[in-house]
Amino acid sequence: MRYLTFALTKGRLANKTLEMLEMLGITCEEMKDKSSRKLIFVNEELKLKFFLAKGPDVPTYVEYGAADIGVVGKDTIVEEGRKVHEVLDLGFGKCRMCVCGQEEARELLRHHELIRVATKYPNIAKDYFYNKKHQTVEIIKMNGSIELAPIVGLSEVIVDIVETGSTLKENGLVVLEEVCPLSARMIVNPVSMRMENDRIKELIVNLRKLLQEG
Repeated sequence: MRYLTFALTKGRLANKTLEMLEMLGITCEEMKDKSSRKLIFVNEELKLKFFLAKGPDVPTYVEYGAADIGVVGKDTIVEEGRKVHEVLDLGFGKCRMCVCGQEEARELLRHHELIRVATKYPNIAKDYFYNKKHQTVEIIKMNGSIELAPIVGLSEVIVDIVETGSTLKENGLVVLEEVCPLSARMIVNPVSMRMENDRIKELIVNLRKLLQEG
């Protein structure tokens, strides 16, 4: 039997995923050792391998078959646009992708003005403004704290992830429009889906049951 390989998003998503898998009796003791310098963790008995990766890299590993299964935020799946099957909404890591800005920017959105949009997610922003709202905008790709952009006048609005909204509030910004709801999703490599159909299906069915009970 070949190994089934999981690519997990470092941090909270990986921890929550491992908690869920543990409820199904799938454990990886090696991963609990925080001092470990290992990059790949193995459960020999169940023929499973796990590794941690940065969010945007997870769909890449899965598309190219370096991982059979990945767990990553919906925002990353949409932004990266990789050829993967999204098979399950894991229900944690819930937040929203929103258009935010100062209250006065609401009018600019309403009148479809040509505005500048700062974001870490240019593909999501582009799709939302061009295809859903049919509004022409200038998209500015950024990497740091996006909230700064409307405050210093770099952009009229931002497209960003909103969890509680407290950072926005502290900076005098509000949610102007919701783009889409987000949460952690399980993705599968299309070839793995065919070749390891029974093993992957069983995992999905068991996780779905767990989510329904929870």
